[in-house]
Amino acid sequence: MMLKTYIENKQAQLMNRQSDFYTSSGLHVFFKDPVENVDVEKVISKVERDVPDHLLTEIEMIIFGWFDEFEERSINAFYDSGTLYISNIQDDFMDLYDDLVHEISHSLEEPHGYFLYGDKKIEDEFLRKRKYLHDMLWQMGYKIPLSTFMDPEYNEELDLYMYQKIGYDKLSTILAGVFINPYAATSLREYFATGFTEYFTHPETHTFLKKISPQLFKKLIMLQNPEELDN
Repeated sequence: MMLKTYIENKQAQLMNRQSDFYTSSGLHVFFKDPVENVDVEKVISKVERDVPDHLLTEIEMIIFGWFDEFEERSINAFYDSGTLYISNIQDDFMDLYDDLVHEISHSLEEPHGYFLYGDKKIEDEFLRKRKYLHDMLWQMGYKIPLSTFMDPEYNEELDLYMYQKIGYDKLSTILAGVFINPYAATSLREYFATGFTEYFTHPETHTFLKKISPQLFKKLIMLQNPEELDN
């Protein structure tokens, strides 16, 4: 009982320190649950400095807390209808920065889907990498049909198989120099989102991203120019 009281008191103290606020660009930041260990305002300020204004126009609100979707989908953040839903459990500054930038990328897919995917260049690049992954796994005894890998959409069964049966550690070794990270192999949308996140989390050098995902990198460069999106 004393532990429960202690935790409740600590959360109350955090909530007192963390008040809802509006950012300089007009984003409404709301705390459903307190965020520990991270200065949320500083992280969001960095995001707003780094990400061009025209790539933030779809975001109206950021809500921090714990949501049922996190449990159901084994995730810690998602975007839906103008709002970023972000876990209040964060390791550090860059962990939160990564989550915010990643979900911002998903906000761009509906309004700019044709610009991103219409010419099929990112999709073709993604599927070539998926074909390589299939062939490598087949040689290792993981007999998954090629058709499953050649579907760019998210496949929950394949995702769980790669995560639970194969494991991200083994995938990291197989995919070194092919995908940015194992999660990028999940779907075309996540391939774009991980590239978008990599672009902003390592602004000092894009050598790695440019080398392993050249078509995605070209599209990310174009995305920085608002005039490209108007064409």
